[in-house]
Amino acid sequence: MDLGLISVRYARALLKASIETKMSDKVYHDMQVLCESYLKVPELRFTIDNPMLSKDKKEDLFITACGSSPCELTKTFIKLILKEDRESMMQFMANSFITLYRKKNNLIRATLMTATTVSPVTEKKIRQLVESMTKGHVEFETEVKPEIIGGFILEYDTYRMDLSVKTQLNTVLSQLK
Repeated sequence: MDLGLISVRYARALLKASIETKMSDKVYHDMQVLCESYLKVPELRFTIDNPMLSKDKKEDLFITACGSSPCELTKTFIKLILKEDRESMMQFMANSFITLYRKKNNLIRATLMTATTVSPVTEKKIRQLVESMTKGHVEFETEVKPEIIGGFILEYDTYRMDLSVKTQLNTVLSQLK
């Protein structure tokens, strides 16, 4: 079977169970923390894939990687994954769950990159702009990147608006060459 197909099936089942038990927001948070753990600690994947590590240790590892207090449904899901020997696919299942949850709840992820911090008022206006354009809810992040010199870069969905000074200077430079 295909790795993507298996992970999406498990993610769909988890989403369905989380909706039925009204715990989808908590499970979503747990899966986000788990994905972040996989990114921040690359050794996690190798440790989970180690056949010498007992199922109990792997369960403890997953629970720790899900944050301070994962919900009961997440813990039950982890036990199921370990019982079925699918722990090596957990990262893909978590990513698939996040994607399915966002699609179901019409959540769009947006990132605003600026050279300096922006005021909460400006951030709110840009969030409202993105929400009006996408007709969905926005998970909004701001990043300070001094290397863009000035202006901003706004990314959401598959859209990217780059109005940074750095890009404009590079455009002028390439035209002069």
